[in-house]
Amino acid sequence: MADFDLLVLGDANPDLVLRGGDVVPAFGQAERMVDEATLTIGGSGAILACGAARLGLRVAICGVVGDDLFGRYLREELTHRGVNTRGLITDPSRPSGLTVVLSVPGDRAMLTAAGTVADLRAELIDPELLGSARHVHVSAYFLQRALQPDLPALFDAVHAGGGSTSLDPNWDPDGTWDGGLNELLPRVDVFLPNAVEATSMARTSDLEDAVGRLRAMASMVVVKNGPEGAVAATTGETAVVPGLPGRVMDTTGAGDSFDAGFLAAWLADMPLARCLEIGNACGVLSTRSAGGTDGQPTMDEVLETLERGSAT
Repeated sequence: MADFDLLVLGDANPDLVLRGGDVVPAFGQAERMVDEATLTIGGSGAILACGAARLGLRVAICGVVGDDLFGRYLREELTHRGVNTRGLITDPSRPSGLTVVLSVPGDRAMLTAAGTVADLRAELIDPELLGSARHVHVSAYFLQRALQPDLPALFDAVHAGGGSTSLDPNWDPDGTWDGGLNELLPRVDVFLPNAVEATSMARTSDLEDAVGRLRAMASMVVVKNGPEGAVAATTGETAVVPGLPGRVMDTTGAGDSFDAGFLAAWLADMPLARCLEIGNACGVLSTRSAGGTDGQPTMDEVLETLERGSAT
């Protein structure tokens, strides 16, 4: 039996979420007041790891933090939320990353000091830890520049050991929408972009067309489309589910919480449409609190929400 259901490789940094009031800054030494500031777990990988642990999965994370206040905070919070941090490397020569999130209802802007966010390399990943997981997920692919060249061989090793793989690309700051991803996609069992990322990578404005083009490379494509719901396509099967109504406080990390729910259901061999429904519920429930983790649901909460048909 594997030690972990899920091993997350990727970004881990605190988020400072500012919401309410005048969250859009003004230069000229103007001071604007916001209603609330929340320091919380950030980074796509760390948020997903917390969401999966909240759903009952055995989760570990590999990433890099600095030997500083932010790095210590993150390690303590991840451990408190049930995520194994033995693969979280501390680099005393580098600062931890930090993201400032300017949150308004239904949208957000982010300012990131990358720090150690992109410092994970294959040589820093414990082979024993890698081999002890049923499933390996890579978060924020376009930020993981040191890890990118090693991922094809790493995913091959995971498959050779009987494991499965998934990847969420997140936004590409360079705007090229490749970075070696086209070579890696045939080795990805579950590819988890959102609608903007999917259409950007597929070089088309039509989401259905984008799903088809990406599906030609990856075994399964799962596209998150916010309030419109989600779509998944794999060999011989396509599933589409509508969005789930809910009151939104902050959308930070909603896509990562969707990923956690989808993967938890997929690893439990649930039907494809049910995996999308659980992912949707996890995503919308996560928006009920500021930050990406405080609103994340248990599986019982997810099932109750789906029974009601609303997250309100």
